[in-house]
Amino acid sequence: MTAPSPEAVQAFAGRLLGIYTASVLAKLIRVGYATGLLEATARASQTSGQLAAGLGLDERYVREWLAAMATGGILSYEPAAGTYLLPPEHAALLTGPGAGNLAPMATIIEHFGTLLPAVEDCFRTGGGVSYEAFRPQFTDAMDDVWRRIYDEQLLDGFLAAAPQVITRMGAGCRVADIGCGTGHAINLMAAAFPASSFTGYDLAGDAIAMARDESRHMGSGNVAFEVLDVTRLPANPPFELIFAFDAVHDQVDPAAVLNRVHDALTPNGIFYMVDFKFSSDLAGNLENPFAPLYYGISLMHCMTVSLAEGGAGLGTVWGTEQAREMLSAAGFSQIDVLDSPRPQNCIFLCRK
Repeated sequence: MTAPSPEAVQAFAGRLLGIYTASVLAKLIRVGYATGLLEATARASQTSGQLAAGLGLDERYVREWLAAMATGGILSYEPAAGTYLLPPEHAALLTGPGAGNLAPMATIIEHFGTLLPAVEDCFRTGGGVSYEAFRPQFTDAMDDVWRRIYDEQLLDGFLAAAPQVITRMGAGCRVADIGCGTGHAINLMAAAFPASSFTGYDLAGDAIAMARDESRHMGSGNVAFEVLDVTRLPANPPFELIFAFDAVHDQVDPAAVLNRVHDALTPNGIFYMVDFKFSSDLAGNLENPFAPLYYGISLMHCMTVSLAEGGAGLGTVWGTEQAREMLSAAGFSQIDVLDSPRPQNCIFLCRK
């Protein structure tokens, strides 16, 4: 074995310190999001005592959190006044109701971390960690992340990328959303396109219950939700349009799902699939800044929930090449890959 270069060891030591520091700060972003400290520090410069009093928190814990966030470069600190502030440039990415608020991602990552011992066991025994093990926390966290994205980017971003889809729903057609989660996307579409009828399908009963509650609150009469394994998606009567938002790569049997989607469409039907924009070849992802995050998410959730049921275990980073191959094998004759409003996602627009 070649002796390590002292300079390279030192350089990696610095990088490793950065990795561990970032891991701790991710946990503290989660704390700041859950306690309201991120929103509070964005509003005005305040001392630890002022922040604690305003939020009804323990000052000693608040002070230690502030110190970590200030030394971590997330908060600014004014020593003379003893005040802390989340700068507006940072607040743009950690506060507010919009899709730009990335703080909810820390909740998902930390939740995955609670199941790491079970994932570690899978390294030795194979299999996976069941989807049930992640719920209900996963249902709530995913709703928090994607609700913001749908509110801000669904109609004017994702759907606008495929005008023919908007035209169909505007004229009136039968629409399905497979793996619809808490149903916010399909509820928004049902409200925007009253001439069409919509049905959302998902395995998770808790998510479907939330979808139905929102639908009742919105007063939509053209949307329904069902708990269903989408390998049994009803094909009669067929749908003119089927959506899948970030839902195919973690299916137990994704090939069967794609086959069923194809069969459940009318002869001129469209399958609109949003998934992740990666290469199927690791070498093609080495310079992609999103790749480590999503390979890790795959390991801790998307791949393992599929393998837990003896499934394909495609994983989050199955890649556009493999997606094209599987869509073609399912019978789709025209497959267009479009950019989405999010750089880590793309849109597969597929016709029978």
